[in-house]
Amino acid sequence: MALPSVGGGYQYTDGNVNEPVMETQAAPQTATATATLTVAQVTGGLLVCDPSTSAASYTMPTATLIDATMTNLKTNSCFLLNVVNLGTSNGILTFVVGTGITSVGNLLVAITGSAAGVGGAAQFLFRKTGTAAYSVYRIA
Repeated sequence: MALPSVGGGYQYTDGNVNEPVMETQAAPQTATATATLTVAQVTGGLLVCDPSTSAASYTMPTATLIDATMTNLKTNSCFLLNVVNLGTSNGILTFVVGTGITSVGNLLVAITGSAAGVGGAAQFLFRKTGTAAYSVYRIA
C-alpha cells in the first residue's frame, strides 16, 4: 500500500482508519561482541548487531528482569524484537534464552546472503505466559 500524499497515515486515536497504520520507532539498540542483552535492547523493537567477522552469542535477559521493567504486561501481552545482522564472513548470531524464557523456532540470525538460509534479519515475538515466564517465537 502506497503512503498517501497527505495525512501521513493513521495514528493511534486519530480516527482516520482508511490510511495505513503508522507507528513510532526509537533509535535502534545495538550490540557487537558476545554479550548478555539488556531489557532495553530486547524491548526497544529494533536491535542492530555487528559482530564483524566472527560469530556472536547474545543471551536474552531473564524473564524476571523483563517483568521488573515491563510492569504493565499481563499474561498473553506481547512485544516484537526485530534483529538485523550486519556481520560479515562468519558473523552468525546465536540468541540464547534467559532464565524463564522458552524458545519456539530457530534463534539463529545469519549474515545477509548466507547459505544457512535464515537471512540477515529476523523477527521475534515475546509473549508473557505467566509471572516471570515468557515464550519467544521466531516469526520471520
